[in-house]
Amino acid sequence: MYAIYKRELKSYFSSAIGFVIVTAFVFFGSLFFALDNIMNDTSNMSSLFSSLVLIYVFIIPVLTMKTFSEEKRQKTDQALLTSPVSLGGIVMGKFLAALTVYAIGLSCTAVFGIILASCASVEPWVIVGNIVGLLLVGAALIAIGIFISNITESQVIAAIAGIFIMLLLFLIENISALIPVQFIQDVIKSISISARYTNFALGIFNLADAFFYLSVAALFVFFTVRMLEKRRWS
Repeated sequence: MYAIYKRELKSYFSSAIGFVIVTAFVFFGSLFFALDNIMNDTSNMSSLFSSLVLIYVFIIPVLTMKTFSEEKRQKTDQALLTSPVSLGGIVMGKFLAALTVYAIGLSCTAVFGIILASCASVEPWVIVGNIVGLLLVGAALIAIGIFISNITESQVIAAIAGIFIMLLLFLIENISALIPVQFIQDVIKSISISARYTNFALGIFNLADAFFYLSVAALFVFFTVRMLEKRRWS
């Protein structure tokens, strides 16, 4: 697994994509920090983090689009599947490499917190809660993105499909309001990224929400492994 992880992480930064992703994180983080905190003269970073959740819905599919689709396009997927590394190790190596790049970009938000703390009173647990929340959201969405990349050999299709599905998961709470049955509304809201993130935005660590994101990540990693297993024996 470590060999796959190292190879994937190196591939992100041997091409432009890793730098583009990290730059996008820093750019949008800085933009929302300026708009939400500096211009409004507030040390409350909840609005900044809530805005970043939506932006990450667009960035993560770009981060994950090449994980398996590029292997298919270059016809290196068969060599990968017949390597001595287990299928679980292959998927986890790619997943952890993408998560590492995501975490590097996310770390810029901690810098904003440090800047605010140096000149104003801040709520540290709100900042910590949001960073942990964004890391969990990222893990879930990265696993979904890798699964989508495994379905197609086109990076463009993987990115577009990923954005559509992740945006749907983000907006599904609003869509549920159109359904007249309360029970169905509640079920739909339970898989909403934005609804699940609310507690983290307030600095509240909710174990159920954390478990939800981790479960989604584990589930889609499992689905990807099963698809690879089917392809190996076909």
